[in-house]
Amino acid sequence: MKKLFLILSACIAFQVNAQNQSVSFKKNDAEKKIDVMVGGKYFTSYFFPGEAILKKAVLYPILSAKGSTITRGYPVAIRPGERTDHPHHVGMWLNYEDVNGFDYWNNSNNISDGMKSHKFGTIVHEQVLNMKPGKEKGELAVSATWIDSDGKGAKVLAEKTSYVFSGTSDVRVIDRITTLTALAETVLFKDVKDGMFAIRVARQLEIPSNKPDIFTDAHGVETKVPVLDNTGVSGDYESSEGITGEKVWSTRAKWLNLKGELDNHPINIAILDHPANVSYPSYWHARGYGLFAVNPLGAKVFSNGKDERNLTLKKGESVTFRYRTVIADKQLTKDVLDKMQADFAKQVK
Repeated sequence: MKKLFLILSACIAFQVNAQNQSVSFKKNDAEKKIDVMVGGKYFTSYFFPGEAILKKAVLYPILSAKGSTITRGYPVAIRPGERTDHPHHVGMWLNYEDVNGFDYWNNSNNISDGMKSHKFGTIVHEQVLNMKPGKEKGELAVSATWIDSDGKGAKVLAEKTSYVFSGTSDVRVIDRITTLTALAETVLFKDVKDGMFAIRVARQLEIPSNKPDIFTDAHGVETKVPVLDNTGVSGDYESSEGITGEKVWSTRAKWLNLKGELDNHPINIAILDHPANVSYPSYWHARGYGLFAVNPLGAKVFSNGKDERNLTLKKGESVTFRYRTVIADKQLTKDVLDKMQADFAKQVK
């Protein structure tokens, strides 16, 4: 009874002032973006500037209900003191490192010398399918094509993505539901580390570190991440399974929450997995330096070879990925996050 009382109390506390606000959209053709407004305040933009600037469309930047920018600025708008590694980490996105041997994850306009001979793919925005504002939520549906040979070759996958935006006075929510359909005769998502749904967060939400790091990708290419000033850096992860800090990397969980402080108030960013997704509960590719990713297909690396999750689609076959991101200007307890994840599982099929 005591545990039930605590759960109910947590849920009631979370729902105070939880009236959903209206969601509207503003299309900006000149800058190739669609702004998302919640309660009349800017939230984020669906940003599709073209392959000469970014190799996929993203949500960028992303702000909390109080107006704090939770995403890193680099490489679109560099801010003092932030890291300038991994130029393909922009805002919020979904792609994968190895699809029919082409890398959609690491592609950018700042390819290092060690990657010049590497085979890259590009995700080309096609069109806005639907833009539906609403009093309690708004939906933006878009289509894209995954093309090999850096966007100059064959069409591999057709993508249809629905973003559902909502928010209250202190919470913002993004549902991303992406369906990928094979256009090639066979499409193989090879089990690799880098994927699939991700956010690159602001410097203040990284985990404080007093040492430089070197990260090596699946092709042996190294990225050096230097020591930076930790002033104001306060991030920490916590998973649904009770694992915290850097140890969440390669573990499986129903949700993962990044807690920190930004602009002198608490910020929590939680990504919720969905029971209908491949490999639920998923493996997490979450790093202390600001990469917050969930990868349902990277089992071999994360399990030290004990598990493997290659995914194959025949022409016309589809797979759907469903993720909910919650951005709160307050602390989210485990009980509240468990309830949110259960609600997500019921509300989205």
